[in-house]
Amino acid sequence: MTLSAHDFRQAMACFATGVTIITVDVDGEIQGMTANAFASVSLDPLLILVCVDRSARTHAHLHSKKRFGINILAADQRKISEYYALPLSTHQRAEAEAGARFERTMHGTPVLHGALAYLECRLNSTREAGDHTIFIAEVEDVVLRQGNPLLFFRSQYRKIGDDVDEQ
Repeated sequence: MTLSAHDFRQAMACFATGVTIITVDVDGEIQGMTANAFASVSLDPLLILVCVDRSARTHAHLHSKKRFGINILAADQRKISEYYALPLSTHQRAEAEAGARFERTMHGTPVLHGALAYLECRLNSTREAGDHTIFIAEVEDVVLRQGNPLLFFRSQYRKIGDDVDEQ
């Protein structure tokens, strides 16, 4: 049996995930990207991981800034996810095009308004893994809000309770 990248991608699409926006301040400008390869690692110390394609613009910013935010998206934030999934060189139109509004933490890290949860992270370590880098970060602060999550399953956005057609 020969395993193809397509087959692997289809199998991974069967794993339902939440959707996040990674945000980082770059010289006063908000940079970010959509990511669903995100997980908790440890409770002591509080660690998370996020996997980022080495070709993504945000990749270099995470290495250089060493501080970033993870914004866990609410069910009504699909447009924001789609906007930050685009390979844009700047995100100056995030509010006008997707409704993304931000405030800043005391460290200057962008926090997305309306996200279900926000984690302020400080880079702990990295590990190269194929065409991605695994960023492991210590969580320094958390903000929680009420609501339902935006989900991603079988390469489509979903909400809790959506019917799913068998493929």
